[in-house]
Amino acid sequence: MRQREMEIQLKFAARAADAASPAFAAPLYSARTLHVTGEGQERAGVAERIVKSYRVLVGMEIHVQLATASKMFTAAPNGATNFGADPNSLVDEVVLGLPGVLPVMNKKAVEYAIMVGLALGCKIARHTKWDRKSYYYPDLPKNYQISQYDLPLCFEGNFDLQAEDGTTHPIRIRRAHLEEDAGKLLHEAPGGYAIDHSIVDLNRAGTPLLEIVTEPDLTSAKQVAQFGQELQRLVQFLGVSEGQMQMGHMRFEPNINVHITDQDGQVHKTAITEIKNLNSFSVLERATAYEISRQLHEWEQSGSLGRKSTMGWDESSGTTFLQREKEEAHDYRYFPDPDLVPVEVSEAWLTELKSRVGELPAARRKRYLESYGLTPAEAALLSSDRRLGDFYEQSLSNKASPKRVATLLLSQGLRVSNTKNKPLYALGLGPEVFDTLARSIDANDIAASTAGPILDHMVERGGTVDDAIGALGLKQVSDTGEIDAAIDALIASNPKPLADYKAGKQAAMGALVGMLMRNAKGLNPKMVQERLKQKLS
Repeated sequence: MRQREMEIQLKFAARAADAASPAFAAPLYSARTLHVTGEGQERAGVAERIVKSYRVLVGMEIHVQLATASKMFTAAPNGATNFGADPNSLVDEVVLGLPGVLPVMNKKAVEYAIMVGLALGCKIARHTKWDRKSYYYPDLPKNYQISQYDLPLCFEGNFDLQAEDGTTHPIRIRRAHLEEDAGKLLHEAPGGYAIDHSIVDLNRAGTPLLEIVTEPDLTSAKQVAQFGQELQRLVQFLGVSEGQMQMGHMRFEPNINVHITDQDGQVHKTAITEIKNLNSFSVLERATAYEISRQLHEWEQSGSLGRKSTMGWDESSGTTFLQREKEEAHDYRYFPDPDLVPVEVSEAWLTELKSRVGELPAARRKRYLESYGLTPAEAALLSSDRRLGDFYEQSLSNKASPKRVATLLLSQGLRVSNTKNKPLYALGLGPEVFDTLARSIDANDIAASTAGPILDHMVERGGTVDDAIGALGLKQVSDTGEIDAAIDALIASNPKPLADYKAGKQAAMGALVGMLMRNAKGLNPKMVQERLKQKLS
């Protein structure tokens, strides 16, 4: 048998899944070439298969657990806000699907879903209903999931994803609908002990779950991960979800396919594959990147476009693997739930929810950059947390420097917050504290370096900023007469440093300033240096 010979020649102008490629790079990539000779040529039936260019299309399905007190259709405690509870302790008759029980809709969950829809630019259905999605799985006691099929609560939205260079890429939102989460199957015992069977924890079952579905508008693995991060910031900003990935509050499922143009101009569209249940941004990016490469390689090797399927991600090997072929809608036998009334969204209710959404993080970030002159990092931090951003703006009510207040909040304010393990707004330090501190620093009443001790003193002992400045003896003297007198006394009693400075030794200036600050505490060091230079020149 002749030895199989294959020559694979890869020529990438850019790789769609390259994590190092810039976001929003042109979605057209070129060119990959596969030459097949010998026995491989006979099997393939072609002399060569060339990827002249290709386009990556990724749509996302994102599941967001909502931070309500109770579950979606029962008063049992919500698993999303009681993470770590004992297994099967957050259940009741409705969760267990016992005969004769009736579900009751959670109004707060519907409101949270509408708020997310509004933030994503969606239309809000004035009339919608609940549907049963039928399938059997051990962690689904009723053998169906209550969801929304043909009348989603939110639909036809648009979200502008911003790149580092300031350009935006529109991501169309197909729908966002409410449903209940399933339980969890565990394949090892608590504590990580091996078992030869699976065990069921139903704490998560019935948790309010918002499923957001985009159109296939994402064009790279990096962009997919960025969209996930922006969505996390959005739901946290709105207060509708804690958005903690490690707690399962958000799960991502990219739907990936590639449109390949060969050397003859013919387009080959690979089958869509969905990667299930990715719960970190790093994994989301790497899994998407791998699946793009896998689809390209499979077509190069065999000409196969694959089959519509569901994939899993194996972290240990860094590869995707086949779980099952993709189900179609008819496989779930959807029908309206007879136990739940439809949802009617009135104009008054919708208006109220719009007012609760308010200014969104992207708009607030842009305003902080343009109006307050903050750095991108400062603007991003202050706009990502709604309460922190509100606190910041309240601190500007007396015309303190926006830049100075931002620096104080994000350095000393968050330092104290982390030390005490409390949010900044729960420390007893009101916005007026940072306003006064900022204005005191800019007026040269105190040095910027004293802000930390002042805040520490106030957290421990209370009182005002002025009380803390007085107790710590941090008031600066900026009177030129008093500073000049101290300088004259210093020069008269220290002829050597003076002679060294006049001889060209610049370090002598530092020695003189140091002696002045030690001998006459409380002097404004900036003014001391300025006045000393004037006298010596």
